[in-house]
Amino acid sequence: MANFIELFDTYNWDNTLKSIFSKTEVEVENALAKEKLDLEDFKALISPAAKPFLERMAQKSSMLTKKRFGNTIQMYAPMYLSNECQNICTYCGFSMTNKIPRRTLTDAEILKEVAFLKKKGYDHILLVTGEANKTVGVNYIKNAIKIIRSQFSNITIEVQPLDQEEYELLIENGLYAVLVYQETYHREEYKKHHPKGKKSNFNYRLDTPDRLGKAGVHKIGLGALFGLEDWRADSFFTALHLKYLQKAYWKTKYSISFPRLRPHSGGLEPKVEMTDSDLVQLICAFRLLDEDIELSMSTRENEIFRNNIVQLGATSISAESKTNPGGYTVEPQSLEQFEISDERSTEEIVKMLKGKGLEVVWKDWEHFEEIQK
Repeated sequence: MANFIELFDTYNWDNTLKSIFSKTEVEVENALAKEKLDLEDFKALISPAAKPFLERMAQKSSMLTKKRFGNTIQMYAPMYLSNECQNICTYCGFSMTNKIPRRTLTDAEILKEVAFLKKKGYDHILLVTGEANKTVGVNYIKNAIKIIRSQFSNITIEVQPLDQEEYELLIENGLYAVLVYQETYHREEYKKHHPKGKKSNFNYRLDTPDRLGKAGVHKIGLGALFGLEDWRADSFFTALHLKYLQKAYWKTKYSISFPRLRPHSGGLEPKVEMTDSDLVQLICAFRLLDEDIELSMSTRENEIFRNNIVQLGATSISAESKTNPGGYTVEPQSLEQFEISDERSTEEIVKMLKGKGLEVVWKDWEHFEEIQK
């Protein structure tokens, strides 16, 4: 396969969903008995037939996570740089159609936000912007990375998809990882949720991880926005994408995130509900599929859920997140991209994690040592 799009086009959404729902308890049993799972096993573990086996899945997921990652969990913080956006997206508070004050942080404001996060102990940062190429394009992002890279052991971005050469430029300047969510892998429904803007190009977005792999990025983060379409089919295509990338770009690390649709300005109600039980099932299924994959849990989820999932499979967690530009110190009242559910402070999250016998990891790899020499 030259790229993932060629593989993706050999699949049919409806047939895939039908295949998942046809899985039996015997197939779930077989998957749970195996050491190395394939994508058909993954289908079984995310199927309705797996519901009676959720406790067994959770126990095995917890065991595999401890085997690979020990009793550790990585802490990171998102920092929103801008809410300017040229896209229309039905589920996002930053959508171009929302009549809100737009804000892009200056260098001084970025450093002020950084100072706050450093005092909290963070050494992994996620830079987030809306998708507005003229105001927060590759030059703005490169500048932001350059002025903060001495402060963090690695820097991740979640911004508009870029060309391979642009990713290469950012990597040269200190970029560590990129998160790029397809939102939904349902081609027709994707168009309904992205009617205008560069993001409406389904194939360009779908091809982004391939461009990242060719650019040589250290880590790629995948995911779908659960609530736009059936979570089981979207999860299967995320897993399909993951396995393709691991084979094509084997030097790259990978992570999976599990965002569920949250309230926002102009809000969209979920088309398909994903319950807490469903999300636990999915996280455990991904851990059983791949014991090395990093599984990330944001503050979209509530306290009780996050308190439990850190012992079942999650390896990375955010805390005290602000989803608005300048939200930590510069302009706390600016519009959020979506509402946060777990609003506990960093200190409270750390206390909770330690109470569960987990070691909080702030820094696990020095990416910029050669760059800073």
